[in-house]
Amino acid sequence: MRRPAPAEVLSGLPDASAELVRRLLGAADARSDSVFLVGGPVRDWLLGRGLRDVDLLVEPRGEQGAVELARAVAGPGLRVSAHDRFGTVTLRSEQAAIDLATARSESYAHEGALPRVRPAALEQDLRRRDFTVNALALPLSARARAGRAGLVDVADGRGDLQRRRLRILHPRSFHDDPTRALRAARLAPRLGFSLARGTRSALRGALRDGAFGRVSGDRLRRELVKLFEDAQAGLDPATALRLLDEWHVLAALEPGLGLDRSAAAPLRRLGRSIAAPPWSAPRWRPWLSGLAVWLAPLAPALRRRALRRFAVRGEVAARLADFPRQRDGWLRALGRARGRGAVDAVLVGSDEERLHALHAWAPPAMRRRVARWAAEDRSRRPPVSGHDLVGLGLSGPAVGRALRRIRSAFLDGALSSREEALALARELSRGRVVRPKTQRRR
Repeated sequence: MRRPAPAEVLSGLPDASAELVRRLLGAADARSDSVFLVGGPVRDWLLGRGLRDVDLLVEPRGEQGAVELARAVAGPGLRVSAHDRFGTVTLRSEQAAIDLATARSESYAHEGALPRVRPAALEQDLRRRDFTVNALALPLSARARAGRAGLVDVADGRGDLQRRRLRILHPRSFHDDPTRALRAARLAPRLGFSLARGTRSALRGALRDGAFGRVSGDRLRRELVKLFEDAQAGLDPATALRLLDEWHVLAALEPGLGLDRSAAAPLRRLGRSIAAPPWSAPRWRPWLSGLAVWLAPLAPALRRRALRRFAVRGEVAARLADFPRQRDGWLRALGRARGRGAVDAVLVGSDEERLHALHAWAPPAMRRRVARWAAEDRSRRPPVSGHDLVGLGLSGPAVGRALRRIRSAFLDGALSSREEALALARELSRGRVVRPKTQRRR
C-alpha cells in the first residue's frame, strides 16, 4: 500500500489529540526515534472507520524508549504517567491523552499469568498481539518512515481485514492469555467479523485444558468493564455475551454461568442507554449496571459466585446480588404509583447503576416514568427546607415526614410557591392531615 503522511492518518482525531501527537512526533524527529501507530487504530483506519484513540509504539534504542520520549515532550500543561512493568506511558494534556509504549516481547510464567516483558524490535512486538488485524503498524516519525515502507503487516492482518475474520497469531494464544476470548467477543460484533476456523480450534483447546480457570478475577472484571463501555462504540452487550456463551467461555469462568434469554432484550436496551444516556449521569459506572442486568435471572447462589469470580466485593457486590429482589419491588411500587410524587417516593435515594438497570428491565410505560424522574424530578427542590420547618415548631422525624409530604405535593403540582409550602407545613405542624388538590402535570 502507499505510505500515508502522518497528517493524513491523524486527520480524524480531535484537535487536542492531534496536537499532542504532533508535539510528540516533533520530539521523536529531534531525537531520531522510530514511532509507529499500532494495533486497533491502524485496523480502524484501514477499514475507513476513523480513529477513536491513538496507540503509539517506540522502537527502543539501547536504554531509550517510550518513557524517555514522553519526558522529552513533557512541560507546562503536560503530565507523564509511566507504567514500568509493561514499558508503557500515558502523556496527558488538559484536553487529551495518548498512550505510548516501548516495543517489547513477552513471556508467561504460566498460562493465564500476566506477561513478563522486555524491549524488542517492532516485528517482535506485533507478533505478541492478540489477533492479526491488530498486528499492524504505520510509521509516523521520520526515522520510522525511512526504515520501513508503508504498512508493517507481519501476519497478513490486512488479508484478514478483507476476509472479515479474527485470527490469532499462534496456536497457544488463548492458553497464554485467555482474556483474548473476551476481547474477541467484543471485537467481532463491533466489526462484523467472525473467528477463523483455526482460532475456534485453539479456543476449544484452551477451554479443554482449563486455561480460563487460571485467570484472576481482577483481569476478568477489567475485560467486563470494557465489554459494557464498548457500547459507546456501538457494541451490543447482549451479542458479546451471547458469543461468549456459545463459545462455552462463560461456563469456563464459573460453572453454570451463561446468558439467560430473558436478559437479552434488557441488555440491548442498556447498551443503547450507554451509547446515548436517557438522562445525565456523570458518575455512572455502566459495567455495574451491566452485571446487574445480566446476572438478574440467575439463581441467587450462582449470582453471588459469579460476582466473587469477577472480584466484585463488599457493598457493591451486595447491591448487585440483591438487585432482582429490589427490581421486582420497584416495579410493583411503580405500577401502583399515582402521580410524580409517588414515583419520587419509590425511586428517591436509588444509586445510578441500579437505576439504569431498572430502566433496562422495566416495561415501556415504567421506563418513561424512570427516565422522567431521573432527568427532571430528582433534581427539583421544593421551596422550603428543614430549617424552615423547624422554625414552625416541627422537630425530629416529623421534619422528615413533612418534607416528604411537601416534596410530593410540589412534584405533583399541588403547590408551587414558598407560601403554599409553608401553609401546608403549618397544617402538618398542627397535626392536621390536609391533602392539597393535585394539578395534573404532564
